[in-house]
Amino acid sequence: MRVAGFYRPIVIDLAGLKSNKRVPILLDHDPTQIVGQADDVSIEPREITLAGVVTGDDDAAGKVVTHAKNGFVWGASVGVSIHKLEAVDEKTSVTVNGQTFKGPIYVVRAGSLREVSFLAIGADEKASGKIAAGHAAEVIDMEFNEWLKAKGFDPDALTDDQRASLQAMFDAEQAKDSDAPPENPPKPAPKPKVEAAGSDDDETSVADDIRAEVVAEKKRIQEIQAACKGHPDIEVKAIEEGWTRDKAELEVLRAGRPKAPAIHAAENVTNGHVLEAACLLTAKHAETEKQFDEKTLDTASRRFRGGIGLQELLLEAAWANGFTGRNFRDHRAVLRAACGRDLQAGFSTIDISDILSNVTNKFLLEGFFSVERTWRNICAVRNVSDFKTVTSYRLIGKDQYETVAPGGELKHGTLGNEKYTNQADTHGLLLAIDRRDIINDDLGAITTVPRKLGRGSGLKINDEFWKKFLANSSFFTTGNKNYLTGADTVLGIDGLTKAEVAFMNLVDSDGKPTGIMPVIVLVPPALSATGTMLYKSLEIRDTTASTKYPVANPHQGKFRTEVSRYLSNSHYTGHGEKAWYLLADPNDVAVIEVAFLNGQESPTIETAEADFNVLGIQMRGYHDFGVELQETRAGVKSKGEA
Repeated sequence: MRVAGFYRPIVIDLAGLKSNKRVPILLDHDPTQIVGQADDVSIEPREITLAGVVTGDDDAAGKVVTHAKNGFVWGASVGVSIHKLEAVDEKTSVTVNGQTFKGPIYVVRAGSLREVSFLAIGADEKASGKIAAGHAAEVIDMEFNEWLKAKGFDPDALTDDQRASLQAMFDAEQAKDSDAPPENPPKPAPKPKVEAAGSDDDETSVADDIRAEVVAEKKRIQEIQAACKGHPDIEVKAIEEGWTRDKAELEVLRAGRPKAPAIHAAENVTNGHVLEAACLLTAKHAETEKQFDEKTLDTASRRFRGGIGLQELLLEAAWANGFTGRNFRDHRAVLRAACGRDLQAGFSTIDISDILSNVTNKFLLEGFFSVERTWRNICAVRNVSDFKTVTSYRLIGKDQYETVAPGGELKHGTLGNEKYTNQADTHGLLLAIDRRDIINDDLGAITTVPRKLGRGSGLKINDEFWKKFLANSSFFTTGNKNYLTGADTVLGIDGLTKAEVAFMNLVDSDGKPTGIMPVIVLVPPALSATGTMLYKSLEIRDTTASTKYPVANPHQGKFRTEVSRYLSNSHYTGHGEKAWYLLADPNDVAVIEVAFLNGQESPTIETAEADFNVLGIQMRGYHDFGVELQETRAGVKSKGEA
């Protein structure tokens, strides 16, 4: 089925569809337009079949029966409550109900059959509903009753003789209208049995019948007047057309039913993109105009001139899914409808979870990028496909070219390897827009919560990164020749010169220079000014009279400065305000590496209706990454003091 509002076609897996013993039969998925009830329901691997009776005698049932009698083939459509929905991606196939479907589609893997409706055009062109020939007597009987009411008679108040006489009149009119003599000419109306002309008993019987009819009619009028208080137009029509009290009460109920909400009006907002645009316009997101076309932005601006509130957003989605309430009194019903938990093929559905996910992901990134990101400038990045430990190798050995001997034969080189490992883990947090935010109509909740989730992810990756980087006492060591101590390691021209020399003297396992060049000076905040001065200043002067010092800065423009507050934070083992690092370009060889699952460097946020015991909308943010130290020859640590 192609259901409006769903971005993919929908297939219902009949193996997971359950049904009650009795299923309502409606017209156009409208619970107020009851046609009948099916008490014989069969859900087979390839089809659903139902059989039942037409129970109504109102406009809905009459419309279905009349059109079916005249040859119209009704379409059929199911109303299903979704319990489990599976998304099948593009280029993926799935077998459902014995048929193979290609993605992208949605498959309803579990659900409950709530109702079946007669539709002029159904979502599935092959589905149809029929009024069986066995109901012909019911159809004719219903037409006769309507004829009686049009003549001013109450069908339930007639005696058998009166009904037989009127039936003959009805049959005669039907035969005349058909321009053909009926197969069984109507019999003349039976005359009252008279034992003796002019007998007192006969006159008494006729008078009693007349009095009874008058009393019944007065009683009917009184009942209609009582039922139609406040609705004089319905009262007049009911009396003139001979309605029963039940039919009059039904019309009064229909007249008092709430009018269709604005979502069903001519300017119909059933497009999730319009609601997304309205949310971003209300939140004044800087990238809104780049995300949507001009038509969508114009519709959102005109439809929600004063901005959209959280309650209005949820109600718009609920109304598009068939919700008929006018306000937020039944919060859970609104949330359930907004989240598309009750699927009706006749409605244009919107899933509020998709809208919120799209909107909140934009604010998630704002929060993620709002925290320090020095780690990204000094690390290598790896793409991993799962959560298993991954091993990488750096080729070493006799990889230097050899002189080619006469004859052109090349010698074989020998390659060893040094291996490094890393592993991604999942880090996440669950937050919720709760009942208070909804009642307060605070749209800011869908911008504040994702910013918090994004910021939480940024803080977590910093925490894991610097925890691993600073716990480096076995990585930066004198044995590895990448750790310098002493008073001459203080950051300055002399200290930086010493670190540069130490870096350049690092060798590979064959004792040859690594060929790696240092490009980054990593410092804590206390050394930020000194590091920047060494990188940018052309000359540095010493004002002490007894010191001879060149004014030229030999390191100007050599090493860019990166500053991190985590280096001196006492929460982390290995912190300090004087230690600093000289590092290689991480794209060449990296001291530390961050692995991201499937290359996803930013967190993901998802939204859904909260659990039953929580009234609200849950948001979960998660990020899959891992951090590990790598190559000892890619950096030198200076203690910065004796």
